[in-house]
Amino acid sequence: MSRRAFARVRAQRDESGAAALEFALVVPILLMIVFAIISYGYMFSVRQALTQAAAEGARAAAVSTPSTQAATNATAAVNSALSSLSLTCGSGGLTCTPTTITCGSATCMKVTVSFAYRAHNPLPNLLPSAMIPTNLSFSSTAQVN
Repeated sequence: MSRRAFARVRAQRDESGAAALEFALVVPILLMIVFAIISYGYMFSVRQALTQAAAEGARAAAVSTPSTQAATNATAAVNSALSSLSLTCGSGGLTCTPTTITCGSATCMKVTVSFAYRAHNPLPNLLPSAMIPTNLSFSSTAQVN
């Protein structure tokens, strides 16, 4: 075998190792990006559920009869709206605060739902801490009729 033919065979073997090395270097970065997207998507899902729960709680409090049951009904509505996430008011970092406020000449019920997301995130923390919110807090107001 000539030197030139030997060099060609040797060069072909070296390239296959380079592809495996490039794959080994790129895959962890791609996996981190994919799992970060999943983690961020889950956070947005929780945000949407909290927003909906606050609105449901405000509606339930606004139509409560007697009005002394408004806070209880609001909390029950929030718990019902968040049951798919296994969250309940007063546990797991979730707080629900129904309050009566005035809206001009009318009475309104305001429900604030706060969740300590960073401390109770069920997914592994794949994003830097600066990218994950500490708390998610939403409020909704409904006029009492």
